[in-house]
Amino acid sequence: MPRDLDPRLLRAFVAVADELHFTRAATRLFVAQQALSRDVRRLERELGAELFVRTTRQVTLTGDGERLLPYARRVLQAQDELLSAASGSSRPLLVDLNSEGMASGRVLARAREIAPECELMARFESGLTGAAAEIVAGRLDVSFGRFAGLDPAVRALLSHQLVRYEQMAVLLPHDHPLAERANIPLNMLAGEHVYAGAGNPRTLEWTDLARRLFAGRGIAVAPPAPVAIGFEEFRRVMAKTRNPVLAVVDFPAMPDTVLRPIVDPVPLSPLSLVWRKGTRHLGVDALRSAAAELAAQEGWLERDPNAWLPEGDMPLMRDNN
Repeated sequence: MPRDLDPRLLRAFVAVADELHFTRAATRLFVAQQALSRDVRRLERELGAELFVRTTRQVTLTGDGERLLPYARRVLQAQDELLSAASGSSRPLLVDLNSEGMASGRVLARAREIAPECELMARFESGLTGAAAEIVAGRLDVSFGRFAGLDPAVRALLSHQLVRYEQMAVLLPHDHPLAERANIPLNMLAGEHVYAGAGNPRTLEWTDLARRLFAGRGIAVAPPAPVAIGFEEFRRVMAKTRNPVLAVVDFPAMPDTVLRPIVDPVPLSPLSLVWRKGTRHLGVDALRSAAAELAAQEGWLERDPNAWLPEGDMPLMRDNN
């Protein structure tokens, strides 16, 4: 019997005991299933006890597994409390969102269910460029957006986890000539000036995405407009300029507008969860688990190989932290 046990092995045991499924437990811990299986077998050898009965159809706890599980939970809870005390993880975590109804809001809601003991405070802003500067400065903890659109020097100070490939859409005035269509082929926006945050220093990554998408297609990025805070101001400015607005398909409904997905090709915006490198906080762990869970359940990371993605983004997505 060893004198010390690696906490990683205990986390593997508890995750499999909770899920009773090795694949789901591996997703929860952000590890490969083979690595998780090796850790469980190693723990069984070190304890001299079989913890699970494995068949091709199901996984169940053995008598020894049921008996030892409460002890493993207490050890891990004590370790989490120690790390929390050392790193300030008991403090509230400030999370920047675009809207509760979008993917980022759903991730936050699920994370609050996973870690109810954590205070996850939402802040509703837009623009990962602005949020990233605040994360680096320590004024913000987590945000969401297109990680590859950040300056490389800023990216080097941050970690990210790809959450979803979001299909892009266009928000139109309800009486726009294209508003009656169910979807908008990209070439039908030729000649339009589409608003994509130009002039807003907080949204440089989104404006860059638009320019890449529109390049060579006769579509212009609309000139800077006053930065609107809140949906009512956004609606008012949009009604005044009457420019289509580049958005994603989950963008909340707004009065006097219609939201239409873009097709031919279907453009995708990679959405990442972003936090400062080296951050240790149970809330970040909960957000990462929530994002992985929702992505697996709803196919958020599935994509048509013919869909459009910004050139140069994919290597960074493969280099996902």
